[in-house]
Amino acid sequence: MKKIEAIIKPFKLEEVKEALVAAGITGLTVSEVKGYGRQQGHSELYRGAEYVVEFIPKIKIEIVVSSDEYARIAIDAITSAAKTGKIGDGKIFVSDISRVIRIRTGEEDSEAL
Repeated sequence: MKKIEAIIKPFKLEEVKEALVAAGITGLTVSEVKGYGRQQGHSELYRGAEYVVEFIPKIKIEIVVSSDEYARIAIDAITSAAKTGKIGDGKIFVSDISRVIRIRTGEEDSEAL
């Protein structure tokens, strides 16, 4: 089992969700997060005063899939839907999951997904 965490631009969330559903990935968790990468934040003007925005608003998507094949499908869907070609498009992290338990039924591992 694999856990895929993707950090994307907020306005790309709906496109990414639709791409995942079209690829057969049905469950996901979405969180609003803030951070920065290479862009190191940016400056903005508000009522004539300049201020620095150090942390950029982003969306974090978390998905757990049962196989490497589904992981590749999910990664391809996220990459194609989230890409703008500009700095700050985001990152995808993939890690192994050793165990999953569905709280309601007690099912484990791939049956719990």
